[in-house]
Amino acid sequence: MKQQETSPADPPTTGSPPAPPGTSPGDAPSGPATDLTAIPVRGDVPTEDPPPNASDSAVTSPARPLFERPSDAGLLAARPVPRRRPGRWISAAALLVLGAMLVNTLVTNKRFEWGTVGDYLLRGPILHGLELTLWLTAAVMATGYVLGIGLAAMRLSGNPVLRALSFGYVWLVRSIPPLVQLLFWYELASLYPRLSFGIPFGPEFVTWRTAHLFSGVLAAYVALSIDVAAFSAEIVRGGILSVDPGQTQAAQALGLSGGRIFRRIVLPQAMPAIVPASGNLLIGMLKATSIVSVIAVQDLLYSAQLIYNQNFRIMPLLLVATLWYIALTTLLSIGQYYVERYFARGTGRRGRGEGPRRREPRGFRAVVRANLPLFGPAGARGAGSSVGARSAGPAVTELPVGLS
Repeated sequence: MKQQETSPADPPTTGSPPAPPGTSPGDAPSGPATDLTAIPVRGDVPTEDPPPNASDSAVTSPARPLFERPSDAGLLAARPVPRRRPGRWISAAALLVLGAMLVNTLVTNKRFEWGTVGDYLLRGPILHGLELTLWLTAAVMATGYVLGIGLAAMRLSGNPVLRALSFGYVWLVRSIPPLVQLLFWYELASLYPRLSFGIPFGPEFVTWRTAHLFSGVLAAYVALSIDVAAFSAEIVRGGILSVDPGQTQAAQALGLSGGRIFRRIVLPQAMPAIVPASGNLLIGMLKATSIVSVIAVQDLLYSAQLIYNQNFRIMPLLLVATLWYIALTTLLSIGQYYVERYFARGTGRRGRGEGPRRREPRGFRAVVRANLPLFGPAGARGAGSSVGARSAGPAVTELPVGLS
């Protein structure tokens, strides 16, 4: 028999490993055939057969990932959860309890004598004192602001003498309490028995007796007007200095006169800074007129004092004056709010501007809700969104007001 020859191109028989290079097929090691697929390779993890008791559902169910990333639509539709604020609720509850206690004592305490308060609330002497209080407040504020504007102009002028005089006046008047000034002007006759009008260091044309001239009402008017002038001068000066000097320079480059620059450009931009402080000064002056009762000026408080000195019902008459002061200051506060809203047009504070500064207009109730923490974080979220809207837009350059 002839031995069958094999060509080198024929594949090796299944189950026998290939011969190493340099050896003949006859030199291959003898032994049982080895399956190469059964030899583990580095990195392979041996698998085990499932236990015989495993359920078919566990074997056939697809594997679920431990973490599923939410879709963009789900993230956009998610509702934000506000942060818990236990301190806010605790403080609100404490304030509500204190308020309830105050209302309870006002209603249940018979010593307040609310019936007597109602009887004297609209009496003639009380209304006469209220009229004098309102007149004195209006006259003092008008005169004081006229003098204050002049003092502010002197302080801002380039004349060193005028600047020094204005600074000295404001420093001196603000250093003296209003009650001391009131008593000083009321007792002016002890220093100057006669007042005259004429040529300085020369002849006198007209002469008055100071005791007859300076009554209680005139002394109160002069003393309070001088006091208001000092404070209003600083308010007006601060408002004018709050305007960017570039506004005036731009107007001068356009050829506008000084008076028109002040009326049409500087003053409209200074009013948002002047009005809040002026409103506070007005409310403070309304209450400060009560000090004129020490020199027997029959204002609201002194009228109440005259009545309770006769019937000895001190607390009910003081409550009458208190209720009138509360009503007047409330009306002035509401008026101040709308005046501020009017002069804040175009500054981004009122909500009718253009571009990134625009916001939705808010009423008085919305302003109160946004500033009271009792009503939750809605106001804070609204304020944050408006701030983000303003910061997201480009920078806006304000043009001079009133050039159209």
